[in-house]
Amino acid sequence: MSVQAVARQRGSGERRFYVGMSVAILAAVCLGFARTFLLRPWFPEARVLAAPERFYDLHGALFMTWIALLVLQPSLVAVRRVDVHRKVGWFGAALAAAMVVVGVHGALLAARRPTGFVGIPAPPAAFLLVPLVDIALFAFFAGLAIAYRKNPQAHKRLVLLASLNLLTASIARWPLALLAGGPPVIFLLTDLFLLPIVIRDLVTRRRLHPVTLWGGLLLIVSQPLRLWLSGTDAWLRLAAWLIG
Repeated sequence: MSVQAVARQRGSGERRFYVGMSVAILAAVCLGFARTFLLRPWFPEARVLAAPERFYDLHGALFMTWIALLVLQPSLVAVRRVDVHRKVGWFGAALAAAMVVVGVHGALLAARRPTGFVGIPAPPAAFLLVPLVDIALFAFFAGLAIAYRKNPQAHKRLVLLASLNLLTASIARWPLALLAGGPPVIFLLTDLFLLPIVIRDLVTRRRLHPVTLWGGLLLIVSQPLRLWLSGTDAWLRLAAWLIG
């Protein structure tokens, strides 16, 4: 087989991989938010699990648009429409900025409710750190993805990490009994989505891409760290100020 044929085969496999990962993330999000957002009229019994404020309709619409773009963008590359992919990418950058603003406001709005976060027994001031770190990591990975847009291998992985970081909220709403195990189980299920990226790197590169290695470690280490920090006096004082 010629060098050009091998390169085309690898490129085709890579495009299929990223399309497949984006579809898997879309399925995970739909499973989590079908009852409380996407198909809410058909699940009236799940209204107690949905945020009551209309603001979260905007919140959900923006975040679902990001997931839709996650599927669209690698699909455009797969059909050789890189020109359209680049144009849509600037819309994605603006969308990411809007998501950060809306995400922070949504987290504070939930923390200010008398009942706190929906379905979360933890005190609102303590739990507030969890979504705020999610938003901070999303901004970090998305910002780097924009900065490295001319480096396809880094760019693709950074976009995936930004999206995987958002999966925790969806997975927490999966209708599975094992989620009764709480945050450790939810974070573990989130981290399993990193496994295909790690395996593909090892198979195709014989080593982890730096984005996979350091970005994946940052995501994993942040999970127990935020749970620990959320109970510290320093964070609780800061959270009380933010909520107040």
